[in-house]
Amino acid sequence: MTYTPVIIIGAGRSGTNMLRDTLTQINGVNTWPCDEINYIWRHHNVTYPNDEFDAGMATDRVKRYIRKEFDKMANAAPTTHLVEKTCANSLRVDFVYGIFPEAKYIHIIRDGRDVVESAKKRWTASLEPSYLSKKLQFVPKTDLPIYGVRYLWNRVYKLASREKRLAYWGPKFNRMEQAQERYSLEQVCALQWKACVDKAEESFSNIPDEQVYTIYYEELTARPTEEVAKVCDFLGIEYNNDTLRAITADINNKSVGKGVQRLKENDLLESIYSLTNPTLEKHGYGKEYVAKA
Repeated sequence: MTYTPVIIIGAGRSGTNMLRDTLTQINGVNTWPCDEINYIWRHHNVTYPNDEFDAGMATDRVKRYIRKEFDKMANAAPTTHLVEKTCANSLRVDFVYGIFPEAKYIHIIRDGRDVVESAKKRWTASLEPSYLSKKLQFVPKTDLPIYGVRYLWNRVYKLASREKRLAYWGPKFNRMEQAQERYSLEQVCALQWKACVDKAEESFSNIPDEQVYTIYYEELTARPTEEVAKVCDFLGIEYNNDTLRAITADINNKSVGKGVQRLKENDLLESIYSLTNPTLEKHGYGKEYVAKA
């Protein structure tokens, strides 16, 4: 079967799930029955201390394994486009490209200050057994003991933490542990967002323009039907306007600006801005930026 791999790249809490779930409502556009497949991406590199894989880590053995897993999912149902979203891939686009040089890449970016407030909730969230069970079916059996120990440690850490947060959540950037010792949780979330956006952009500069499409969360949520149509055009997906209106009906921009407002109320806005500028400025989220409701 011939299909197009579609890799959605974005920092955690940037709308990656929303975009994937919208696209996969179109006939022939499929994905995995779970949130992310980081276990598959990390197989044969499972002990590496963070998610910043370089291109050299995409060995022939790694390529064969990951491409086989993609083929298996694509063959499970009629598939023209197989969409994959794992936020940690923001830190290793070179690695992913080494495995799928033919893929189409969508980079979704959201105001990092809004991301901070949303990510903070995930760092402190309770266990969701159903969420975990869906992901477990895609853990390579040989890696299960390693992830079991990590999961247990993460939960024990949360119980002992003064902030009642996990030891780690989301993409693990280089020296994240040191950042956690030095900065508040909000600041770590900001640095995590910055690392994801900056690393992804750096890598995309080396990939042909026709394979990369950048979309902003704020534009997607303000004009969902129009923006999804542009994504479909980029991917070569056939659609009709009635279908697009139906699959984007639940997308709204109610969350835009809420994180910024919360940071302002807690006197954290300036410290977050200082850590994430000039990345914020580069993408139009400067101090003068006002979210459009």
